[in-house]
Amino acid sequence: MDRMLYIAMTGAKYTLEQQGAVANNLANVDTAGFKEAMHRLRAVEVQTEALPSRAFTVDATVATNFESGPLDYTGRPLDVAIAGPGWFAVQTPDGGEAYTRAGNFQLSPNGILQLPGGQPVLGENDQPIALPPDREFLVGQDGTISAMDPADTQVVEVVGRLKLVNPPVENLQRGDDGLFRLQGGGGSPPDPNVAVKAGYVEKSNVSLVDQMVRMIALSRQFEMNTKAITTAQENDARASAILSPAR
Repeated sequence: MDRMLYIAMTGAKYTLEQQGAVANNLANVDTAGFKEAMHRLRAVEVQTEALPSRAFTVDATVATNFESGPLDYTGRPLDVAIAGPGWFAVQTPDGGEAYTRAGNFQLSPNGILQLPGGQPVLGENDQPIALPPDREFLVGQDGTISAMDPADTQVVEVVGRLKLVNPPVENLQRGDDGLFRLQGGGGSPPDPNVAVKAGYVEKSNVSLVDQMVRMIALSRQFEMNTKAITTAQENDARASAILSPAR
Protein backbone atom coordinates (compact mmCIF):
# COMPACT_ATOMS: atom_id res chain seq x y z
CA MET A 1 0.00 0.00 0.00
CA ASP A 2 2.94 2.33 0.74
CA ARG A 3 4.23 1.74 -2.78
CA MET A 4 0.84 2.49 -4.34
CA LEU A 5 0.35 5.64 -2.27
CA TYR A 6 3.79 7.10 -2.90
CA ILE A 7 3.74 6.43 -6.64
CA ALA A 8 0.26 7.95 -6.95
CA MET A 9 1.11 10.95 -4.75
CA THR A 10 4.36 11.88 -6.46
CA GLY A 11 2.89 10.95 -9.85
CA ALA A 12 0.12 13.50 -9.35
CA LYS A 13 2.70 16.13 -8.39
CA TYR A 14 4.89 15.64 -11.46
CA THR A 15 1.87 15.28 -13.74
CA LEU A 16 0.94 18.83 -12.76
CA GLU A 17 4.49 19.94 -13.61
CA GLN A 18 4.20 18.20 -16.98
CA GLN A 19 0.96 20.05 -17.62
CA GLY A 20 2.87 23.28 -16.96
CA ALA A 21 5.48 22.28 -19.55
CA VAL A 22 2.77 21.45 -22.10
CA ALA A 23 1.10 24.78 -21.37
CA ASN A 24 4.43 26.52 -22.02
CA ASN A 25 4.78 24.65 -25.32
CA LEU A 26 1.29 25.76 -26.34
CA ALA A 27 2.05 29.36 -25.37
CA ASN A 28 5.08 29.31 -27.68
CA VAL A 29 3.48 27.60 -30.67
CA ASP A 30 3.91 30.86 -32.64
CA THR A 31 7.32 31.81 -31.20
CA ALA A 32 10.03 31.86 -33.86
CA GLY A 33 12.67 29.15 -33.39
CA PHE A 34 11.08 27.70 -30.24
CA LYS A 35 11.94 24.06 -29.45
CA GLU A 36 9.45 21.74 -27.78
CA ALA A 37 10.22 20.71 -24.18
CA MET A 38 9.60 17.04 -23.40
CA HIS A 39 9.17 15.31 -20.00
CA ARG A 40 9.07 11.64 -19.02
CA LEU A 41 8.23 10.01 -15.67
CA ARG A 42 9.55 6.86 -14.02
CA ALA A 43 9.17 5.12 -10.66
CA VAL A 44 12.17 5.04 -8.27
CA GLU A 45 12.41 3.03 -5.07
CA VAL A 46 13.10 4.94 -1.88
CA GLN A 47 16.57 4.05 -0.59
CA THR A 48 15.74 3.21 3.00
CA GLU A 49 16.02 0.20 5.29
CA ALA A 50 12.85 1.00 7.23
CA LEU A 51 10.28 0.90 4.44
CA PRO A 52 11.80 -0.78 1.37
CA SER A 53 8.34 -1.15 -0.22
CA ARG A 54 8.01 2.57 -0.84
CA ALA A 55 8.64 4.09 -4.25
CA PHE A 56 8.06 7.48 -5.76
CA THR A 57 7.74 9.03 -9.19
CA VAL A 58 10.38 11.39 -10.59
CA ASP A 59 10.65 13.51 -13.70
CA ALA A 60 13.37 11.37 -15.25
CA THR A 61 14.11 13.37 -18.40
CA VAL A 62 13.62 17.01 -19.19
CA ALA A 63 14.59 16.86 -22.84
CA THR A 64 14.25 19.08 -25.89
CA ASN A 65 12.97 18.25 -29.35
CA PHE A 66 15.69 19.72 -31.56
CA GLU A 67 13.96 18.99 -34.86
CA SER A 68 13.78 21.97 -37.21
CA GLY A 69 10.53 23.85 -37.46
CA PRO A 70 8.92 24.81 -40.77
CA LEU A 71 10.30 27.85 -42.61
CA ASP A 72 7.94 30.76 -43.13
CA TYR A 73 8.71 33.12 -46.03
CA THR A 74 8.44 36.78 -45.04
CA GLY A 75 10.58 38.55 -47.65
CA ARG A 76 11.96 40.81 -44.91
CA PRO A 77 15.73 41.37 -45.39
CA LEU A 78 16.57 40.97 -41.69
CA ASP A 79 14.56 37.77 -41.28
CA VAL A 80 17.02 34.87 -41.49
CA ALA A 81 16.51 31.12 -41.03
CA ILE A 82 19.14 28.45 -40.63
CA ALA A 83 18.98 25.79 -43.34
CA GLY A 84 19.74 22.52 -41.55
CA PRO A 85 21.69 22.12 -38.31
CA GLY A 86 23.14 25.15 -36.57
CA TRP A 87 22.44 28.11 -34.31
CA PHE A 88 22.68 31.89 -34.17
CA ALA A 89 24.90 33.23 -31.38
CA VAL A 90 23.60 36.10 -29.24
CA GLN A 91 24.94 38.01 -26.26
CA THR A 92 23.26 37.59 -22.88
CA PRO A 93 22.84 40.43 -20.35
CA ASP A 94 25.80 39.11 -18.32
CA GLY A 95 28.06 39.28 -21.38
CA GLY A 96 27.94 35.55 -22.03
CA GLU A 97 26.98 33.69 -25.17
CA ALA A 98 23.74 31.86 -25.90
CA TYR A 99 22.17 30.24 -28.95
CA THR A 100 18.84 30.42 -30.72
CA ARG A 101 17.17 29.37 -33.96
CA ALA A 102 15.03 32.52 -34.00
CA GLY A 103 16.16 34.75 -36.85
CA ASN A 104 13.54 37.52 -36.74
CA PHE A 105 16.19 40.16 -36.18
CA GLN A 106 15.58 43.84 -35.52
CA LEU A 107 17.66 46.99 -35.35
CA SER A 108 17.98 48.90 -32.10
CA PRO A 109 17.92 52.73 -32.16
CA ASN A 110 21.73 52.53 -32.05
CA GLY A 111 21.91 50.24 -35.08
CA ILE A 112 22.68 47.04 -33.14
CA LEU A 113 21.26 43.87 -34.68
CA GLN A 114 19.23 42.14 -31.98
CA LEU A 115 16.46 39.69 -31.17
CA PRO A 116 12.96 41.00 -30.37
CA GLY A 117 13.84 40.45 -26.70
CA GLY A 118 16.78 42.87 -26.99
CA GLN A 119 19.68 40.38 -26.98
CA PRO A 120 22.42 41.58 -29.39
CA VAL A 121 23.29 39.22 -32.25
CA LEU A 122 26.96 38.29 -32.29
CA GLY A 123 29.26 38.45 -35.28
CA GLU A 124 32.13 36.12 -36.11
CA ASN A 125 34.42 38.35 -33.99
CA ASP A 126 32.25 37.59 -30.90
CA GLN A 127 31.06 41.20 -30.80
CA PRO A 128 27.53 42.56 -31.40
CA ILE A 129 26.86 43.43 -35.02
CA ALA A 130 26.39 47.16 -35.67
CA LEU A 131 24.79 48.16 -38.99
CA PRO A 132 25.03 51.58 -40.65
CA PRO A 133 21.91 53.77 -40.86
CA ASP A 134 19.87 54.48 -43.98
CA ARG A 135 20.96 51.37 -45.82
CA GLU A 136 19.33 48.35 -47.36
CA PHE A 137 20.70 45.00 -46.27
CA LEU A 138 21.28 41.61 -47.82
CA VAL A 139 22.25 38.47 -45.93
CA GLY A 140 24.24 35.87 -47.81
CA GLN A 141 24.06 32.10 -47.43
CA ASP A 142 27.20 32.13 -45.27
CA GLY A 143 25.77 34.80 -42.93
CA THR A 144 27.59 37.73 -44.53
CA ILE A 145 25.63 40.98 -44.18
CA SER A 146 25.99 43.48 -47.01
CA ALA A 147 24.74 47.08 -47.04
CA MET A 148 23.61 49.09 -50.06
CA ASP A 149 22.84 52.77 -50.49
CA PRO A 150 19.22 53.03 -51.72
CA ALA A 151 20.33 55.82 -54.06
CA ASP A 152 23.09 53.69 -55.59
CA THR A 153 22.44 49.95 -55.36
CA GLN A 154 25.56 49.22 -57.39
CA VAL A 155 27.75 49.98 -54.38
CA VAL A 156 27.70 47.05 -51.95
CA GLU A 157 29.67 47.02 -48.71
CA VAL A 158 30.15 44.05 -46.38
CA VAL A 159 29.35 45.31 -42.86
CA GLY A 160 29.36 42.11 -40.81
CA ARG A 161 28.91 38.39 -40.65
CA LEU A 162 26.66 36.38 -38.37
CA LYS A 163 28.33 33.99 -35.96
CA LEU A 164 26.86 30.63 -36.92
CA VAL A 165 27.69 27.68 -34.66
CA ASN A 166 26.81 24.01 -34.50
CA PRO A 167 27.67 22.53 -31.08
CA PRO A 168 26.45 18.99 -30.25
CA VAL A 169 22.84 19.30 -29.10
CA GLU A 170 23.52 16.94 -26.17
CA ASN A 171 25.82 19.65 -24.77
CA LEU A 172 23.11 22.31 -24.82
CA GLN A 173 20.72 23.21 -22.03
CA ARG A 174 17.76 25.56 -22.15
CA GLY A 175 17.77 28.62 -19.91
CA ASP A 176 14.82 30.35 -18.28
CA ASP A 177 14.96 32.96 -21.06
CA GLY A 178 14.37 30.26 -23.73
CA LEU A 179 17.93 30.52 -25.07
CA PHE A 180 20.34 27.58 -25.13
CA ARG A 181 23.80 27.53 -23.58
CA LEU A 182 26.70 25.10 -23.40
CA GLN A 183 26.47 23.02 -20.22
CA GLY A 184 30.06 23.75 -19.30
CA GLY A 185 29.75 27.45 -20.09
CA GLY A 186 31.83 29.39 -22.58
CA GLY A 187 31.22 29.73 -26.29
CA SER A 188 31.27 27.59 -29.39
CA PRO A 189 33.51 28.36 -32.39
CA PRO A 190 31.93 29.39 -35.71
CA ASP A 191 31.08 26.58 -38.09
CA PRO A 192 31.58 27.44 -41.79
CA ASN A 193 29.24 24.61 -42.81
CA VAL A 194 26.15 26.27 -41.30
CA ALA A 195 24.06 27.98 -44.00
CA VAL A 196 21.17 30.44 -43.77
CA LYS A 197 18.25 31.57 -45.93
CA ALA A 198 17.40 35.27 -45.99
CA GLY A 199 13.77 36.35 -46.03
CA TYR A 200 12.63 33.32 -44.00
CA VAL A 201 11.89 32.71 -40.32
CA GLU A 202 11.93 29.28 -38.69
CA LYS A 203 8.69 28.71 -36.84
CA SER A 204 8.21 26.71 -33.64
CA ASN A 205 8.46 22.93 -33.96
CA VAL A 206 5.58 22.49 -31.48
CA SER A 207 2.59 20.61 -32.89
CA LEU A 208 -0.61 22.21 -31.61
CA VAL A 209 -2.59 19.00 -32.07
CA ASP A 210 -0.01 16.83 -30.30
CA GLN A 211 0.18 19.20 -27.34
CA MET A 212 -3.61 19.37 -26.98
CA VAL A 213 -3.79 15.57 -26.99
CA ARG A 214 -0.95 15.48 -24.46
CA MET A 215 -2.80 17.95 -22.23
CA ILE A 216 -5.94 15.78 -22.25
CA ALA A 217 -3.89 12.64 -21.50
CA LEU A 218 -2.15 14.35 -18.57
CA SER A 219 -5.49 15.51 -17.19
CA ARG A 220 -6.77 11.95 -17.20
CA GLN A 221 -3.50 10.70 -15.72
CA PHE A 222 -3.85 13.16 -12.86
CA GLU A 223 -7.40 11.96 -12.23
CA MET A 224 -6.14 8.35 -12.13
CA ASN A 225 -3.45 9.29 -9.60
CA THR A 226 -5.92 11.05 -7.31
CA LYS A 227 -8.29 8.08 -7.64
CA ALA A 228 -5.45 5.74 -6.65
CA ILE A 229 -4.76 7.88 -3.56
CA THR A 230 -8.44 7.70 -2.58
CA THR A 231 -8.48 3.93 -3.14
CA ALA A 232 -5.37 3.49 -0.98
CA GLN A 233 -6.99 5.52 1.77
CA GLU A 234 -10.17 3.43 1.60
CA ASN A 235 -8.18 0.17 1.63
CA ASP A 236 -6.21 1.36 4.64
CA ALA A 237 -9.42 2.21 6.50
CA ARG A 238 -10.93 -1.21 5.74
CA ALA A 239 -7.75 -3.03 6.77
CA SER A 240 -7.60 -1.08 10.01
CA ALA A 241 -11.23 -1.95 10.74
CA ILE A 242 -10.61 -5.66 10.12
CA LEU A 243 -7.42 -5.81 12.20
CA SER A 244 -8.64 -3.66 15.10
CA PRO A 245 -9.93 -5.67 18.09
CA ALA A 246 -13.70 -5.87 18.38
CA ARG A 247 -15.24 -3.79 21.12
